[in-house]
Amino acid sequence: MKRSRTTSLLLMGAAPLLLSACSKEPEVQEGLYTSVEACYQATGDQAACKSAFDKAQQASADQAPRYASRAECEQEYSADRCVEQRTSQGHSFVGPLMAGFFMSQMLNNRGAGLTSAPAFQDRSNGWVKPDTSKAFGGATAFTGNKAMSPVTNQPNRAMTVSRGGFGSRSSGRSSFGG
Repeated sequence: MKRSRTTSLLLMGAAPLLLSACSKEPEVQEGLYTSVEACYQATGDQAACKSAFDKAQQASADQAPRYASRAECEQEYSADRCVEQRTSQGHSFVGPLMAGFFMSQMLNNRGAGLTSAPAFQDRSNGWVKPDTSKAFGGATAFTGNKAMSPVTNQPNRAMTVSRGGFGSRSSGRSSFGG
């Protein structure tokens, strides 16, 4: 009986330490950028900006909104942005050109956790990016903006946010990129 009581007391004493270790919220820097240079001015990390741009550009045709005709595309995007494109599997579609890229990077992790996505600017100058929670519906599906999610970030600004952990706290900082 004495041993189980001691064990219980030890576990009760250790619980706050274990929970506080898990609640550390990693800081993430994210932003919407119209060029590698604008990203570099906002973040100071040219290698990460170039890598994010390259990844977004490679994914652009596979993740762009797809339309059956140029006229359908022009209803949501300006005429100069709607062009015929090919996916990495060789399927043709009409869709907007990539107008920028979204980059998210964990800070204090030596560049690990870098994610990027192409960003597309619609007729009303709003921004969208691929929504990874929605399926793209195959290589020939004409989904339009259904597989996109709006980007609320202001272009060419880095925003630092805390994410994760058990707490409900969240914080943010931003900087203008120029």
